[in-house]
Order: sequence, then structure tokens, then C-alpha cells
Amino acid sequence: MSEQILNAVQVEGLTYSYNGTEALRGIDFAVRTGEIFGLLGPNGGGKTTAFRILSTLLLPDGGNASVFGVDVVRDPLAVRRRIGVVFQNQSLDRRLTAKENLVHQGHLYGLQGNLLEQRIDEVLTRLGLADRAASIVEKLSGGLRRRVELAKGLLHQPDLLLLDEPSTGIDPGARLDFWEYLQLLRREEGVSVLLTTHLLDEADKCDRLAILDRGAIVADGTPGELKSRIGGDMIALTSNDTDGLAAKLPQAIGVTPQVIDGRVRFEHTDGPRLVARLMEALPRQIESVTVSKPSLEDVFIHLTGHRFQQQTPDEDQR
Repeated sequence: MSEQILNAVQVEGLTYSYNGTEALRGIDFAVRTGEIFGLLGPNGGGKTTAFRILSTLLLPDGGNASVFGVDVVRDPLAVRRRIGVVFQNQSLDRRLTAKENLVHQGHLYGLQGNLLEQRIDEVLTRLGLADRAASIVEKLSGGLRRRVELAKGLLHQPDLLLLDEPSTGIDPGARLDFWEYLQLLRREEGVSVLLTTHLLDEADKCDRLAILDRGAIVADGTPGELKSRIGGDMIALTSNDTDGLAAKLPQAIGVTPQVIDGRVRFEHTDGPRLVARLMEALPRQIESVTVSKPSLEDVFIHLTGHRFQQQTPDEDQR
């Protein structure tokens, strides 16, 4: 069996442009069956465009994308039968109850009668919503509404769940609950998950992820693998003469720094020991020193040379 069919998602050379702007520049990635995969990027990075293509809402300009071996362009109806989609913006009818929203969703997929009732009971119970079935959606909290959205996406028992910014509009506690449900779905029902996110802590929970920057994938792997690319500690310095300090560091301690958001940043295999040398060499020019283990934002800066949020507006805002 080919690798394309073994993977839940296979993307090869995918391109898309709008108004002369390249939203996707030949991206490649694969989502393995049964994993939670993240597309991490700031607004404008291209992740929502990729999401729309995989959910059959956009036609790519070039390249290929398939879901369990089914091409999203050639057979979009077959793809839609295999996927559940939860959009960033709410798609619920706020004036209906949670159950009424699910009934309408079921009818779209041809579910009726006892089978539909059974599936609604199953997903509401699975997501801890059984006692909220008769609640009007507009009276539910943001976290509970997000669960109803997830219930809609799972009603027809998809093999792949596509989530666009799943934590939008929910508080940190509800976000933790949401991730527990994702892990449960993957573990007990074998659902594969692809999500887009701009939240670094959310990306850290994924099995694997791809980092998007200006329409290109700059790295992919597990969160641990990506952080290991830095291979040491991250050191950040503040100074009343940032540029002057940065200019002196190569000769003083043999490092090549970056100046980002008014701080001098660089990597080193032994941060604490280097800080002692640094304070001895340039004591009057340094106001503060921070030493930390690499984060996904550090990986992004290391690969792109700029901070995570320094981007053009997202494609949703065009």
C-alpha cells in the first residue's frame, strides 16, 4: 500500500494565491493515521488557507492534497464523507438547542430516525453534554458551545477531524477540557486530527506539527524534535544600548546575537556558565539577563529571524 493511502492526509507542493499574494508556496506535509497534527503559524502564515483546501472549500492553484488517498479536488464529496470540520467562527444556530443543532447537522449527512437519535445521544454523552441537550446555545458558555461544535463535527463518525483555531473564544480551563476530549477521541475511536493554531502551548500538545511562515513550511517534527534543533539555552539581554551591546558580543564572548523587540538574543550550549563570563566582560551595558530552555517561539525565531506575531494580516481578513 502506498504511503499516500497509509496517511490520513498527504499534501504535496500545494500552492494558492489571492490578489497577487502567495498564501501557500508549495507546501508538503503528511498527517499519520491516528495522530494529532498541528499547523502552527502566526496570522497570515497560510494555515487557514491550507485548512480550507483540505476541507474542500478552496481549490488549490497547484500541487496535490488527499485524505486517506482520496484527492480533495477530484472527489470532494468522498472527502467530505470522511472528514468532520470545526471552523474557527461559530457555525451553530444560537436560537436552537444543542440537540436541535445536531438534528439539522445529521439531516445534512442523511441521518434520520433511530440512527440519528442514537448518534446524537452518543456524541452528547461522549462530550459531557447529555444534560445540556435541551439548552439554548446562546445561553451556553464559550467552552460548552465549542463542545457542541465538536459534536457536530463528530456526528457522522468521521475518520479525520479538521479543527481551525479550536481554542478561539474559550477560557484556559475549557481549553484543557477540550484537549482531554481530543485525546479521548484519538485513543478510543481512532480519530485522526489536524488542527491549525497560533497558540504555542496548544502546538506543544500535538504529536507532530509543521511551522508555517509566509506561506512556506519552515520545519516539521515533534515539539521535542523542533526544540532540540536549538541544542542549548536561550539567553536574552536588555540594555540601554541594545545595538551597541549586540555589536560587542561576537568579540567579547564569541556569539552572534539577534536584536528582536528591543532585546539581544542568542543561543548557547551552557547558558548559566556563559552568563558569568558575560557579566564579567560587559557589566555596565547589561540591565537584565534571562536564561531559559528553548520554546517553540524560540524555534520560530531561530528559523525565520523574526518574532512569531510579526506578520501580515491573516487570509481571513483579506
